[in-house]
Parts: sequence; C-alpha cells; structure tokens
Amino acid sequence: MLGMLATMPIGAVLGCSATRAPLASSCPRSWRSSVSGIFFPATEVPEWLQWIALVFPVYWLGLGMRAVLLPDEFAAVETGNSWRYGEMFCALGAWDVIGLLPAPVVLRRMTRKESGSAIEERRKVAMQ
Repeated sequence: MLGMLATMPIGAVLGCSATRAPLASSCPRSWRSSVSGIFFPATEVPEWLQWIALVFPVYWLGLGMRAVLLPDEFAAVETGNSWRYGEMFCALGAWDVIGLLPAPVVLRRMTRKESGSAIEERRKVAMQ
C-alpha cells in the first residue's frame, strides 16, 4: 500500500504533464528500473549509480518485494547486506508526501482546461 501511494501520484503528475512526449517520460523510467536492482542486483552497478538509484522509489519498492518474497539468505547481495526495513518505510513515506502534495493541484488544473465532452471524445478515440 505504501508503494502504491509512493508511485501513483507521481505517475498522475507525469501523465498530466507529458501528454505530448510520452517517449520522453518512458526512457527515464526504463533507466531507473534497470539500475534499481529490479533486473539484477543493485550491487552490480558502480557505487555512484547505486546512490542515484537510492533516490527513486523504484529501488525501495523492489527492495520491499525482495524482502517479502525471498529467503533471508538473499539479503547478502543487497546493499548493506540487509533488507533495511526502516529505511525502506522512511523512503517510501517521503515519496508519499512528495507525490501527494502536487498531484491534486496538477490534476485540478488539468481538469479545468477540458470539458467533459472533450474527455469523452478522447476516450472514444482511444478505445477504437
């Protein structure tokens, strides 16, 4: 639940602001996923890249999923040789706050610019 709250508002804000350049928003997401330890251990990338990965919520979501699904012996390949539950909850909580502050403002501004009929028309086009 904490991970969903950490990523959903950020996704809404990026979705509202990147309507004209979806590729520009998908490339950074792919890069963050690749260095965050989702596809291979984060300890395999250079240390400076590990510090960058620690800033984004993708790393902490992956760490939480690995901590829940993998046995305790697998913590040896993690940074710090532990699952770091406290840091994970603090980092995801910080991303919750960071995302929930601008999301209502951005979504409100976006909905003011469009009428309901324009949104419905775009939905019909997307469904075809």
